[in-house]
Amino acid sequence: MASESNEKNPLRARANEIKNAQCKNLIVVLENPKTLKNIGSVVRNVNALGAEKVYIVDETNVLPHDWQDMRHWNPLSKPSASAIKWSFVKRFDSTSACIQHLELNQFVSIATSPHVKGKVNIDLSDGDFTQKRLAVWFGNESRGLSAQAIESSELCVSIPMFGLIESLNLGTSSGIVLYEITKQRRAFQDRKYGRN
Repeated sequence: MASESNEKNPLRARANEIKNAQCKNLIVVLENPKTLKNIGSVVRNVNALGAEKVYIVDETNVLPHDWQDMRHWNPLSKPSASAIKWSFVKRFDSTSACIQHLELNQFVSIATSPHVKGKVNIDLSDGDFTQKRLAVWFGNESRGLSAQAIESSELCVSIPMFGLIESLNLGTSSGIVLYEITKQRRAFQDRKYGRN
């Protein structure tokens, strides 16, 4: 009966097929992103690379409050290449509310940020991202992460850059960071559960 259902819905069949490759307990947090296009790009990266969820701090109240509404909302569906329909996205009214939720559920937060005085700062390639529950924070395109988000994070991770322009857009930086993190977490999961 299940295979008959999968024949009728090839996307559902594909979703079931890739379930084991998903990185459990990996949340991507966007703090006050400026544009829906950038949110869509990140959701697409999250889905393509197998992170589990996206949390969005939306203090300007632009996004629908309900995930089901968000899944079918054209301004997000189009830039995410429909990945929003297959990804869990939750919004928060404030950074404080998001931090509280993550801490309550025992997530370790890391900030994507250039060097911050007084914090542990590492290059992306030097990090170990196999914590049981991990939340990766990305900041606003022009302001970066808030002091509150950085303070609540265990460490700051940066992408080494070697050009005259030392910044990347949100879609590109999230793709690079998530590629490394999901690669590590999948390898860890495969070793832990004996999958080859």
